Amino acid sequence: MPIQLKIMTLAAYACDPARSRGRRHPEAAAPTRTEFQRDRDRIVHSTAFRRLVYKTQVFLNHEGDLFRTRLTHSLEVAQLGRSIARSLGLNEDLVEAIALAHDLGHTPFGHTGQDALDECMADHGGFEHNLQSLRVVDQLEERYPAFDGLNLTFETREGILKHCSRTNAQMLEAAEPGGVGQRFLARTQPSLEAQLCNLADEIAYNAHDIDDGVRSGLITLEQLDAVPLFDDFRRQTLRDHPALGAAGQGRRLLYETIRRMLSAQVYDVIDATQQALRETAPMSVDAARQLPALLRFSDEMRIRSATLKRFLLQNLYRHPQVMQTMGQARQVVVELFDAYRQAPQEMQAGFTARARESHGADSVPRVVADYIACMTDRFAWREHERLTGQRLLA
Repeated sequence: MPIQLKIMTLAAYACDPARSRGRRHPEAAAPTRTEFQRDRDRIVHSTAFRRLVYKTQVFLNHEGDLFRTRLTHSLEVAQLGRSIARSLGLNEDLVEAIALAHDLGHTPFGHTGQDALDECMADHGGFEHNLQSLRVVDQLEERYPAFDGLNLTFETREGILKHCSRTNAQMLEAAEPGGVGQRFLARTQPSLEAQLCNLADEIAYNAHDIDDGVRSGLITLEQLDAVPLFDDFRRQTLRDHPALGAAGQGRRLLYETIRRMLSAQVYDVIDATQQALRETAPMSVDAARQLPALLRFSDEMRIRSATLKRFLLQNLYRHPQVMQTMGQARQVVVELFDAYRQAPQEMQAGFTARARESHGADSVPRVVADYIACMTDRFAWREHERLTGQRLLA
C-alpha cells in the first residue's frame, strides 16, 4: 500500500511544500515527509546545529549553565513561530525549519564576534551572519556525496537570509539568477513564514534576555518598572497572585510576568496580522511577496516592544561587565583571524586544504572567516590560548 502524507490545511497565502520552488540539486521526494519537514530534519542533524549549544546568546558559554545559548534561542523561536503559524494558516514545518537554521552562521561570542569578524573582513567582502547561515546550508556542511551543503528548498533558504547588503545580493543573483538574492534587489518581501520567523526571533530574545539578565544580577525587577510592556504584566500578576510579592518568590513572579508578556505579544501579532490579511487579501504566496510586510505588531505593541529593546541595550547589552567580557571576546576573534591568515596550516585539515587550494586575494581570508564563524565559544578561546599563549575568558 502506498504511503500517504498527511498535509496540514494551509491558507492560500501559505507556502505549500507540493508547490515548492525546489532544491538547487534535484532529489526524489521523500515517501513520509514533505519537503519542508525534510529541510527541518536535515538542519537538526547538521553539525552546525549541534554547535549552537556552545555559542553565546548574551552570556558566554562558561558564565553559567542556565543562560540561553544560540541553540535554546533557536528552539524558543521555533516554538513561538509554530504557535503563531497555526493560528494564521501558515506552514508550521517551514517556520520551524527557518527558525532552527536562522543562526547557524553566527560566530562565537554573539554579536561581538560577528562585528569583530566583519572588521577583519572589511577589505575582503565583509561578514554578515545571515549570509553566513546561507553559506553553511549551501556550502559548508559536508554530509552528502553528490553536493556540498544541505540542499535545502528555496523557501527555507529564502527565510534564512533575513538581511543582505545590495553588494552581496548582486553576488548571489549572479550565481543563482532569480534565487534568494533577487528579492533584495527587487525590494519585495519574503514568504509570510519567513516574515513570521523575524518577529518570533524578536519576541523570543526580548523575553529570554530579561530572564537571563535578572538571573545574572545585572538587571533587577525594580529597574524593569520603567518598561511598560513588562511592568503592566508584573502588576497584573501581583493582583492575581499577591503571594508572589513575598520574599523568595521573585523567580515565580518573573516567570509568570514573562509568560503573560509573551502571550500578549503572540496574540497581538495574530490579531494585527489577521487584520492586515483581511485588508490586503493576498490569494497566493507570490501575491503576499509583492505587498508590504504583513506579519506585524499593532502600533501600540510595536512601540512597547521598541521601548523594551532600548532598555535591554542600555542596561544589559552595554552593562560594564558584559562590555568587559565582550572586549576580551573581540580580542580572541581578531587575534585568531590574524594567526590563521599568517599560518593557515594551524586550522583543521579541511580548512587548511581549502586555503591551500584557494585563489584570489579574498580567498584565504574567507576560508579563515568560515573557520572562525563555525567555532563554539570554548573552542575559540582554547585555540586562542594555544596560538597566542594568552589565557582569556577562562
